[in-house]
Amino acid sequence: MCISHDHDLGEAPQAGAGRRSFLRATALLGVTAAAVTALPAVTAEAAASAWRPDPGSRRFTLAVMPDTQYLFDGPSIDKAPVEASLRYLLEHGREENVVFLSHLGDLTQNGVKEEFGAIGEAFRLLDRRGVGYSVLAGNHDVKSSTTDQRGATPYLDAFGPERFAGQRTFGGASPDGYNTFHRFTAGGREWLVLALDWRLSPQGYAWAEDVLAKHPKTPVILTTHELVVADDTLSDYGQQLWDRLIEDHDQIFLALGGHYWPAGRATRTNAAGHDVHLHLTNYQNRYFGGAAMIRLYRFDLDRGVIDVETLSPWILGRAAKGLNELERQEMELSGDADRFSVEIDFEKRFAGFAPVPARAARPASKLLVPGTMAYWRFDKPVDGSAGSAGTVRDLSGRGNDLSVVSVGGGALGWSADHHPDQPAHGSLEFQGFKSPLKGAYLRTVDGAPLNAATFEDGYTIEAFYRLPADWDPDHNAWSGLVSRTGTGGAAGKTADDPDEPLATLSLSNDREPQWAMRPVNQQGIATNWGQETPLETWWHLAVVNDGRHTTLYVESCPVLRNPKASSVGITSVGLPWLLGGYEYGGKIDQIFHGRLGDVRIVSRALPVTSFMNH
Repeated sequence: MCISHDHDLGEAPQAGAGRRSFLRATALLGVTAAAVTALPAVTAEAAASAWRPDPGSRRFTLAVMPDTQYLFDGPSIDKAPVEASLRYLLEHGREENVVFLSHLGDLTQNGVKEEFGAIGEAFRLLDRRGVGYSVLAGNHDVKSSTTDQRGATPYLDAFGPERFAGQRTFGGASPDGYNTFHRFTAGGREWLVLALDWRLSPQGYAWAEDVLAKHPKTPVILTTHELVVADDTLSDYGQQLWDRLIEDHDQIFLALGGHYWPAGRATRTNAAGHDVHLHLTNYQNRYFGGAAMIRLYRFDLDRGVIDVETLSPWILGRAAKGLNELERQEMELSGDADRFSVEIDFEKRFAGFAPVPARAARPASKLLVPGTMAYWRFDKPVDGSAGSAGTVRDLSGRGNDLSVVSVGGGALGWSADHHPDQPAHGSLEFQGFKSPLKGAYLRTVDGAPLNAATFEDGYTIEAFYRLPADWDPDHNAWSGLVSRTGTGGAAGKTADDPDEPLATLSLSNDREPQWAMRPVNQQGIATNWGQETPLETWWHLAVVNDGRHTTLYVESCPVLRNPKASSVGITSVGLPWLLGGYEYGGKIDQIFHGRLGDVRIVSRALPVTSFMNH
């Protein structure tokens, strides 16, 4: 949902902006990547710029680093690529809103002390800034024939639980120390990373299940070393993980592994009937042992997508010095397995274990802001059937009641369906049809104060609506949600079409909301246009005039085609307003087909934060 547009609010760059900044950073990365002989001391400036992701932003980035083993192989140790990747995350953490880094195992080639000493020193770049991250043991980090019950190892000396004890994201470790879980806050909720050993023992599985049981409403990203072996194929051990842990725990929606190559993806349906996305990420077979490539998982909760990108900051940092042929190919990967998007309706996907509570209905008194001229809501049927009334009361208390008008025997239905942010939990079902004209609509009673109002000091008109799947432009286009009767000709305003009504908030044949009206200060029709609004979706519209100009908002977002010409008031000839009806030439011409929720008219310009959907 859009934020208020009453003030010019600056917004810090977030996830999604990083690609534009890669090449801007290459010179800096080139300098830092070259300084590999010693880690810089922590300066006061660095201490003051501690890692602080935005926990409320609905856009954030999870970074993933797969197998780095060839960079830490006996006498061939070269930590520059890893340090370049970690520095990239530090330098771009704010604009990317990096919340966490997961290493997928095989940190080293031989699992010896010297190799772990080197990569452990590289990761001190993150330790010094308090960055949350996880690692796990791959088959090259420990004796591959063992499980997490193997006991002491150089891996555990370098990356045991005590290393993470001071991290605010660290949740805990299994008694053996080889399995850990980590929590971070993003998008206003908690997320959990479950980092599991190369081979789980029965004790390891029991520990993982206990962690999940103690965090029953937390979405989980599972990381391990071996999982997917190729596109749409799990390894034998990956299948074991699926059967024994992932399938029956709906919280796990994303699982990441390395070990094999090339990169690949699989999707499986869990016991709850939901998709789980399983990804293979490993580039050790490529130039310079993968050059410490990182994969950025950019979550966008509003768009319902994770955008994935793979790059090597170390190679990007060398661009200023000139790249060789392999480096040019490897600095940023664009294959289908390396750069892709995963669509997830996060609210729906997590509803089984962490449903978002529906917003409660709000009493009418809360909606009667100063200047409210009329407020109609539909908590019960109004079509004249048994148990209902044929009149809708104006809850503002100003007497702008509505009566039902039937055409061709049409009636109004009622539904408990409503916009999730609508104050009242109910809506009217209009069943209009163009030819032959049939349906029912509402009109203000004769003598209603609203009929004569001209709103020369400004106004706000709001409505919620939803169009059904069978909405047909040939029969349903140009029906009015809210309109004022009386023609331009009757008001002495003959510019443009004199038979058009004095004001109408209608839907075009392309389902575009349109506010078309004759201001008091001009002869012609002033028009605001919105974009196409899809079917079977609830929408909130607001038309706001500040006494000089008019702005149309869709879901609290201003549309593009808002005219800049002066527009004062709404011309009136003292005739009624309609809900769900549209007149042409002074006669009913079209009736709305769809559901209509709360409607409010206020005699002043409201800020976005005062709209009914806020």
